[in-house]
Amino acid sequence: MRYLLRIVELALLLLLIAVTVQNSHAVEFKLFFGQSWSAPLIVFLLLFFVAGAIVGLLATFSFYLKNRRELSQLKKELRNRPPARKTVNDPSDALAD
Repeated sequence: MRYLLRIVELALLLLLIAVTVQNSHAVEFKLFFGQSWSAPLIVFLLLFFVAGAIVGLLATFSFYLKNRRELSQLKKELRNRPPARKTVNDPSDALAD
């Protein structure tokens, strides 16, 4: 299984290298106020991919922090709660008699 994974990784790497070679021509990215930036297309693709990944991680991180805060609050409430007495009889006790 490990060898199959390595073969798939190698094939993906070769595919990405082929895409990079095919998209190596320069393109112009136009900004506001007449500014522009010229670079190979693969650079722009990589930059926008990384920017999207960072935005996704930041959105996930805020969700993670919210859940962590709620979990710590619930743990604190659970620690401060007095121990409950067991008043409910187990129905299986009647069968044991």
